[in-house]
Amino acid sequence: MIGFGERLRVLRAEKGVGQIQLAKELDVGKSVISLWELDKCEPTLSKLISMAKYFGVSIDYLAGLED
Repeated sequence: MIGFGERLRVLRAEKGVGQIQLAKELDVGKSVISLWELDKCEPTLSKLISMAKYFGVSIDYLAGLED
């Protein structure tokens, strides 16, 4: 099963954005994006909502509840 960090990496690559650009879009530091991608910490609900809107996916997809 693919984890949140891997899903985030794949979505970011598909959209062609780097960690710095995504961090600016979500109003977080680049290190936060890195920590999320390494599954070292998890985003807040508000950041999950922002990511879902940005990538055009559901929160369930980001959380690994659907494929």
